Amino acid sequence: MKKFYMIAIATVILNLGLATSARAEVIKIALIENLSGTFAALGQNELHTYQMVLDNANRQQLAGPGNTFEIVGFDGKGSPQESLSQLKNVIDKNFRYITQGNSSGVALALVEALNKHNARNPGHEIVFLNFQSIDPDLTNSKCSFWHFRFDGNTEMKMEALSSAAAKDPDVHKIFIIGQDYSHGRQFSAAAKEQLARKRPDIEIVGDVLHPIATVKDFSPYVAKIKASGADTVFTGNFGNDLALLVKAAREASLDVTFYTFYAGTAGVPTAIGSAGAGKVKVVVSWIPNNETGSGHLLADQFYKTYHEDFWVSSIYNAVQLLAKGIKTARSADPVKVAHAMENLQGEGLNGAIKMRGTDHQLQQAQFVATWEKVDGKKVKYDQERTGYGWKMDERIEGYVGTRPTSCHMERPI
Repeated sequence: MKKFYMIAIATVILNLGLATSARAEVIKIALIENLSGTFAALGQNELHTYQMVLDNANRQQLAGPGNTFEIVGFDGKGSPQESLSQLKNVIDKNFRYITQGNSSGVALALVEALNKHNARNPGHEIVFLNFQSIDPDLTNSKCSFWHFRFDGNTEMKMEALSSAAAKDPDVHKIFIIGQDYSHGRQFSAAAKEQLARKRPDIEIVGDVLHPIATVKDFSPYVAKIKASGADTVFTGNFGNDLALLVKAAREASLDVTFYTFYAGTAGVPTAIGSAGAGKVKVVVSWIPNNETGSGHLLADQFYKTYHEDFWVSSIYNAVQLLAKGIKTARSADPVKVAHAMENLQGEGLNGAIKMRGTDHQLQQAQFVATWEKVDGKKVKYDQERTGYGWKMDERIEGYVGTRPTSCHMERPI
């Protein structure tokens, strides 16, 4: 009888082990991004960032014992149409999570498509991890249960940038320039509204939009800035559009200070060079020179692995909360994980982070920094081996940039 019980207990233990093993899952994430064309350097850098962060998460078993992540890139070419075509491919390959971040136009198209797909295909839902598309509508009028944003939106980032400009006694005349799509228009509107509220004496001397990813020579735009008498330029440009704008300004000896969202992205630091020292500012959610934790170790690991700069900290934060959501839900099922991620708190590279449940907008600290020469003290880490990097001017706590939301979200049971 004793032998019988021993065998029975062993069988139960074996079955429990098999059950635990069966629950372990491979969580596949599809990155739908511009992996070719003008902004390919951005997309490739983001793919590499996901690969490294997910590899680290797998080693640390952040999503629970046995669960592992995989990331696969799909070239959406920065186009809503191409990205929707890739989404069909992703659905056919049974991915349950997608991620994207370099175009709010693409993000809006993906959200609309996922709302329809998920409603028509219960049991095969897909969750969207948005690491950088910052159109405020995505967490307001177009909010969706299936969408989570891990970067600040345009208005949140502008709160930090406009506050920095408002404190600067040398800012009197501002020229606004941006890419001609939703982000560029929203950047301009937010800048004008917030600057008028904080520094009504500041004069907006220009407000120009240009075609996205097609301008090769920005010298005519720089001539307009020069003629306007501006002492400061506000721009939401990113990637090659920002690199070429800064390059043209440098070549024309344009003496202005640039206030930007994306001056740290691939290729731009090299274009800034020494001429931009003290003259280019950026709002970010993390820089290595404000580092008090272990983020600089990630930056070192990233450069050794890919010979690129680690910059998109929102990807790190996204993986942290996704893994914690899976662990909390005790499941990789997207519906259960999405519910678990609502109001979930964690520790990001920039301190405490929280996914606001009402609209799925991450709440986090932001930083304003200035491009300066490496000095081994306030600027220890450079970018793109230029000998220059970002010196932190100030930390803006998450509650300062928090914005109200008009989101009325429909949630599945």
